[in-house]
Amino acid sequence: MSRYWLFKSEPTTYSYDDLVSDGVAEWDGVRNFQVRNWLRDDIKPGDRLLFWHSSAKPIGVVGIATVVRGGYPDHTAWDSDSDHPDPKSTPDKPLWYMVDIKADQKFADIVTMEELRAEPALAEMMVLKRGNRFSITPVTEEEFETVLRLGEAK
Repeated sequence: MSRYWLFKSEPTTYSYDDLVSDGVAEWDGVRNFQVRNWLRDDIKPGDRLLFWHSSAKPIGVVGIATVVRGGYPDHTAWDSDSDHPDPKSTPDKPLWYMVDIKADQKFADIVTMEELRAEPALAEMMVLKRGNRFSITPVTEEEFETVLRLGEAK
């Protein structure tokens, strides 16, 4: 059974258009233990995700994607030339994990945070809660379908 997730990325760092261009991309560089656990243990091939542009104007969901490879060690952690090395992580004892994703559908227009907040069915959506700073959050099937409907309605 598929699960649903929201993945955040700053479009100046890695945008949905970059994902479309790449075809399949490693989702690397996560350095939060709770999100690491989801990547390692819970996010599986076939899971669907909402792709969120953060630190942008406007902020919100730009499209949907699918996980094509489940959690495996994030090799960028032991690459001192990467953007996010961690000397405590090694090939023998990896601390960090990543998954591979592919783009499915870009929305014609971004579904903004304001539009999401105005939708009663999304009142409990984790990304909309104050203080949430996770780069990946779980999403219910109802939340996923609601955002998908909002994106397709534009």
